[in-house]
Amino acid sequence: MLVSDTMARGIIIQVTCYSGYRGDERPVRFSIGEKEFQVMEIVDRWYGPGYSSFKVKADDGNSYIIKYDEAADGWELEFFRKDESP
Repeated sequence: MLVSDTMARGIIIQVTCYSGYRGDERPVRFSIGEKEFQVMEIVDRWYGPGYSSFKVKADDGNSYIIKYDEAADGWELEFFRKDESP
């Protein structure tokens, strides 16, 4: 359960991706513990040597930055921000 308004990196997550012509092209859903989230919008994406990062808006209205580490072949939560709109 996420209890703060912001959260920093290092939390291992499970991600389901859309597989297009590039394989695992973009995340469509992710899980933190037992809680599952649908990706409603990919706000931004960027790539670096050995990683892909996505800023997403989930079905809970909150923003997440999730990162795929190619060497570790795994995903982690880099950042979380609770939506502050009423």
